[in-house]
Amino acid sequence: MRLRVFSFLLALLASVAGTQAWALTSEQAGAIAAGDIDGRVAALNAVVAEADVTLAPFVKALLDDAVKTAGGKAYVVTDGKAVDAGTGKPATLPADAEDAVNNNRMRRELESAIAVLQLVSPDRAVRAKAITELKDQVDEGKLGLIEKASAAETDADLKAGLLLLRAAVLISSADPVKRAAAAQALSGSSSPATRSLLLEKLGTETDPSARAAIQAALAVVQGSLAWGERLGLLFTGASLGSILLLVALGLAITYGLMGVINMAHGELMMIGAYATYMVQNLFKTFAPSAFNGYILVAIPASFLASALVGAVLERTVIRWLYGRPLETLLATWGISLVLMQGVRSIFGAQNVGVENPAWMSGGWQVLPNLLLPFNRLAILIFAALVLLGMAALISRTRLGLFVRGVTQNRRMASCVGVNTARIDTLAFSLGAGIAGLAGCALSQIGNVGPDLGQGYIVDSFMVVVLGGVGQLAGTVVAALGLGLGNKLLEGWAGAVLAKIMVLVFIVVFIQKRPQGLFAVKGRSAEA
Repeated sequence: MRLRVFSFLLALLASVAGTQAWALTSEQAGAIAAGDIDGRVAALNAVVAEADVTLAPFVKALLDDAVKTAGGKAYVVTDGKAVDAGTGKPATLPADAEDAVNNNRMRRELESAIAVLQLVSPDRAVRAKAITELKDQVDEGKLGLIEKASAAETDADLKAGLLLLRAAVLISSADPVKRAAAAQALSGSSSPATRSLLLEKLGTETDPSARAAIQAALAVVQGSLAWGERLGLLFTGASLGSILLLVALGLAITYGLMGVINMAHGELMMIGAYATYMVQNLFKTFAPSAFNGYILVAIPASFLASALVGAVLERTVIRWLYGRPLETLLATWGISLVLMQGVRSIFGAQNVGVENPAWMSGGWQVLPNLLLPFNRLAILIFAALVLLGMAALISRTRLGLFVRGVTQNRRMASCVGVNTARIDTLAFSLGAGIAGLAGCALSQIGNVGPDLGQGYIVDSFMVVVLGGVGQLAGTVVAALGLGLGNKLLEGWAGAVLAKIMVLVFIVVFIQKRPQGLFAVKGRSAEA
């Protein structure tokens, strides 16, 4: 690190020497490196205001603790070689030289100075990054360079950013006229940081005209941010609804079509999540270069793992309990406990982390206060694809025809040659496999643990019952409706009360309409 600093300093010296004189003086460098903090900050701001490009390597050296001071001068020392920070020439380090000490405040000022100097960089990306970094840490001491950079800026977007940056500085000015003008300029911003700044200044403003200007600007900024907050609420509700849909789709088969109250449905999700975790670890060990594609293998793996466990459960336990809902409920509840304990014994009781592929990390910044995470967007698309696939399978395939036939009239289906026991196993395995897909999706937005499914089993049953037993369209509407309803109520009453209110609504709704949102039509409804 020290060698790079020294090389950077010499390279910059050579480039500047060919075009202009070395602007940073020994007195200025000494004042920045030694003395009381207020004096050092003032000296730093004075040089920054001159847009002195030779200051940057000296500031970097200070941050790297590569500066010593003696006799009012500062020296950059790297690998035993000293350079006079003022002239940039090699020098002999005095015997009484001491390290330049920087406390937290001084380090913040030095970092801010580097960002401010980047405002005059020839690279647009560097200037844009500097404007973003300075929004929360600039002060009036950097105003001179900000104004110079604004006057020289040719890019319209960056110039607007610099003007807002200047206003953010002047809002703290001692002159109330400047504060009022700055507030008016800030009304053109739609950043949450601007709203916070205006709220802070409103609480301390004593001048009536400046206070009125801040209040007016705050109203405009809050109006601009309101749309982002509304859209963010809708996206959050749709995201939760898509997760509930994935969780409930499997239950729509096992409970909605087959009538099996499967309390182990959450644990089948958990198995899918752990299958994703195992696939991730295999890729890390044997194919790290292909890690970003592991999710494409984890999706079928999670489906097959949960479907296989579901087939075993149906063959060994559930097939003997059809038509006996209470016994089925108790048996599957016991199975859920066995599965949780089995996972604890194999993987441990602690949560395990599943990493997102690189293409699912980050988010899409739609508005200043609206970021749509890529992993949530991917789950929305994934849920829609699973829904379309399941609808096509139930309505367009031979297996779907047999499932519907066995569900509507088991005896008649058996009379025409349908192997009802085999169809029961396949249908239950399909529902379990879709639960595994839900676990795979959930692993991308949170940690995976033995209790993963417990938080969703009640919600998934509510979705199926509210939508109408056996109705895919009802499951979709109920999932999205509960997701949006939960998020709307959370903002008004809090998470706990929102859950209670949703549950009360469903109980009252089912009392008035027992068949749910979408009732089964035809004679099978009375069968």
